[in-house]
Amino acid sequence: MPSRTKKFRGKRTHGRGKKSGRGAGIIGGHGQAGLSKTGKIGMLKYDRDHFGRHGFKRPQSVVKANVVMNVCDLPREMDRLVEAGFAKKDGDKYVVNLTDAGIDKLLGSGNIGVAVVVTVAEASGKAKQKVEAAGGSIAE
Repeated sequence: MPSRTKKFRGKRTHGRGKKSGRGAGIIGGHGQAGLSKTGKIGMLKYDRDHFGRHGFKRPQSVVKANVVMNVCDLPREMDRLVEAGFAKKDGDKYVVNLTDAGIDKLLGSGNIGVAVVVTVAEASGKAKQKVEAAGGSIAE
């Protein structure tokens, strides 16, 4: 314990007067306090965009995130899709309705070895090639 602290034990303000000893009073506040007053130069120098609104927020009616599935996920998810009623086996092919399953787009990542007839809203070019190469087709 420094000697001055010991000296001021029992004294109310420890020699700082009334207000400067309370909280962050003598240093002008904590954190971002005073950016429009005492800290204005620092704010202008290092954080010019601190105040105000910036950018543009797109309306939620315009923003649309596609729910996607890759071609390699089709054989893996086939049993679940059949149980849920979104797919059925027709001879040696599977007939799958991904639109009803809530999937908006089929992407072409991975490989497929099963013949599948897929109904989906959108499909990438690579997905079409891979499904057709495996003996299936895509109806959009």
